[in-house]
Amino acid sequence: QVQLVESGGGLVQAGGSLILSCQISEHRFGPFAMGWFRQAPGKEREFVAAISWNGATTRLSDSVKGRFAISRDNAKSMVYLRMNDLKPEDTAVYYCGADPAGTIDYGLGREVSQYRYWGQGTQVTVSS
Repeated sequence: QVQLVESGGGLVQAGGSLILSCQISEHRFGPFAMGWFRQAPGKEREFVAAISWNGATTRLSDSVKGRFAISRDNAKSMVYLRMNDLKPEDTAVYYCGADPAGTIDYGLGREVSQYRYWGQGTQVTVSS
C-alpha cells in the first residue's frame, strides 16, 4: 500500500516562511510523481505544485510562482514544499498527492483526478 503523511504546517505571520514535508511509505514501486494541493474552507482543492519522479520537472501554480518551491529526496522518500513570503490567502489545508502515472511528464499533473493517493493534510494559517 501507499501511505502519505504531511507535516510542517502551523500558524505564521504574513511574510513568514514554512517548509512542508510529505513522507511516502509502504509502497512497492516508485518513486512516483508527486504534487501539493491546498483546500480552503468552502473551496475546491486547488493545485499548488508538482514534481516528476526524479525531480527533473517541476510545475507551480501562478499564484505561488516566485514564492514557493517543490523539491524531493528519493533516498529519504520525502517531498517538500518550501513556502516563502506567505500571504493570508495561502491559508488552507495542504495535501500531498502521488501520481503513479507521472502525468506531469505529459504536461499535466494539475488536476486532483490525476493523483491516486493522498495524505490527510496539514493546516497552514497565515495571519495579517
